[in-house]
Amino acid sequence: MLIPSIDLMGGKIVQLVQGEKKKLEFDNFDYWIERFSKYPIVQLIDLDAARGAGDNRSLVKQIVGQLPCQVGGGIRSLESAQELLDFGARKVIIGSALLSEGRINHEYARTLADLFPRPVLMFALDSRGGRVAIDGWRTTTAITAFDMIRELEPFCETFLYTHIDTEGLMGGIPMETVHAIKRATQRHLVVAGGITEQQEIDSLDALGIDAVVGMALYSGKIRG
Repeated sequence: MLIPSIDLMGGKIVQLVQGEKKKLEFDNFDYWIERFSKYPIVQLIDLDAARGAGDNRSLVKQIVGQLPCQVGGGIRSLESAQELLDFGARKVIIGSALLSEGRINHEYARTLADLFPRPVLMFALDSRGGRVAIDGWRTTTAITAFDMIRELEPFCETFLYTHIDTEGLMGGIPMETVHAIKRATQRHLVVAGGITEQQEIDSLDALGIDAVVGMALYSGKIRG
């Protein structure tokens, strides 16, 4: 399944390359909301909140009210997760909060699993150079995606794996890495990071993996 991505920064929809350089920017929200309204789920990320540089909460609330969304970016408290679910988010994506002082925060993961239904919890595995990156991808840890899967699998229903090294480059996602991640978990897997061709989406779908697509949709490479 193709999951369109809406990334928010400074009150606009943006597309970044490897989470750093801004490549595309849009403020025609109605157009993209209409374009994406046919999809079962849309991924909505507040990049400013992820980086601790303000937030786009009013826009998030507006979009969640119009589209079925899995929402992430700066969800570092139980209250924030609950607020997004109250807005109507179908799932919340938790990333940085799962790590504390360079270690996997099992207690927080367990608390999330105790308070929320497992189907609404997505745990993010944002990987650069084989290591998990947090705080809007600005801090690389010593922890691998496989470490997180091994220790956090009991507490969520879905893992979101993002291959930062290829994000936004329009060169495809490394399928060998995706296969390895798939073999490591029994949970549902969603992947992102440079997915460019319909053939990639079809190959992932055959494995039971959903594909988050941003740059290829906004640039017209994939006609969604």
